[in-house]
Amino acid sequence: MGHIHNEPGQHDYTVGAYIIRVDYPEPKVLLHRHKKMKKLFPIGGHIELTETPWQAIHREIKEESGYQADQLKILQPKIRIKELSDTVLHPLPVVVSDQDVNGSHFHTDLGYAFVAYSDPKGRKDVGESEEMGWFSRSELNKLNNEDIFQNTLRIYNFIFDECLTNWETVSIDEFKT
Repeated sequence: MGHIHNEPGQHDYTVGAYIIRVDYPEPKVLLHRHKKMKKLFPIGGHIELTETPWQAIHREIKEESGYQADQLKILQPKIRIKELSDTVLHPLPVVVSDQDVNGSHFHTDLGYAFVAYSDPKGRKDVGESEEMGWFSRSELNKLNNEDIFQNTLRIYNFIFDECLTNWETVSIDEFKT
């Protein structure tokens, strides 16, 4: 889905999936080359009008990577609200940020950290980015500004430094879609 809000100063809401494979000798992150921006990005995209952010991240992961929901775990802070009555509780994102897309349009992004232990069971949808790969932390940090946004590096380095060691790995089934 494209931009819903097209007027200057408006925000579209997006989700990002920062996926880390931990079954390699050293953890590796998944990135794909964005078709329009021509830079390496985590999996993600726009939240559709009929979706919650949690539903959107499930859809984007399947469409863009081929991962099925049961193949991933989500990283969550150990100290968080784990239950509410009469409401649906969603996981906490690693980061919530606003990006200026073109000088007058913004994306408000909810970035979630996921852990994978294997290759995707499925296939990404036709028309999705063909250039996708796994990068170790050292490979990731060697990428230049033409290949990747510095904020993507900062977020992944935060996940390496803080989330993998201090957060808990939770089944995504704990959260309703």
